[in-house]
Amino acid sequence: MSEVASARLHDIQFFYDPISPYAYLAFERLPESLMGHSVNVRYRPVLFAALLQVHGQLGPAEIAGKRDWTYRQANWLAHHHGVPLDLPVAHPFNPLPLLRLGLACARPEAPGETSRYVTEQLFHHVWRGGQDAADPAHLASLQMGLQEHMALRGRDWVAPDSEEIKQRLRNNTEAALALGVFGVPAMLLDGRLFWGHDALPMMRAYMDGDTWFESGAWEAASELPAGIERKR
Repeated sequence: MSEVASARLHDIQFFYDPISPYAYLAFERLPESLMGHSVNVRYRPVLFAALLQVHGQLGPAEIAGKRDWTYRQANWLAHHHGVPLDLPVAHPFNPLPLLRLGLACARPEAPGETSRYVTEQLFHHVWRGGQDAADPAHLASLQMGLQEHMALRGRDWVAPDSEEIKQRLRNNTEAALALGVFGVPAMLLDGRLFWGHDALPMMRAYMDGDTWFESGAWEAASELPAGIERKR
């Protein structure tokens, strides 16, 4: 890695929905993956279900067999990487209250972003402790903690169910779709979209200056013609 590459500030947009175990794993492993680089990570919550709907897809937890595999693999990956993970009482669930809670804590200058701390609270609400992520009492406890966090920083609290917050989430999701995001986690760096927890090493290689990214292989992938297309 050259001195120029190591000194450069990398701006990363991290699109996530706390409903995804892979987004949680990527969030937890991100600091290690970025170690040694100067980075600015912008955490942007989006509604995963809306991305799936636009692309005509089902989520992994909505497909028999794949559902079981998703939980098994997520558990194994957590074990393999030393990341605490407890499956919630039920999954999938409606993540809208969580997404809106996060955006209610956004800074005025970045209304579509959540801080690392707030993002962590959303993920831990789902993937730590094995509780019911949609339980009203559990959500109320999370909101109380986030409100205290905001008060300590002298910032006003905006009601999560307000139209302003709902619009922030819609804006984020629409912006993600416009950028080509089709799933979570998705990390956008220099116009390149890295999808999934398993893309962290690939993104790291790009940041380290791997010459593969200058070979044309990245661009060639989008030029490969489809031999057949199934009717939907």
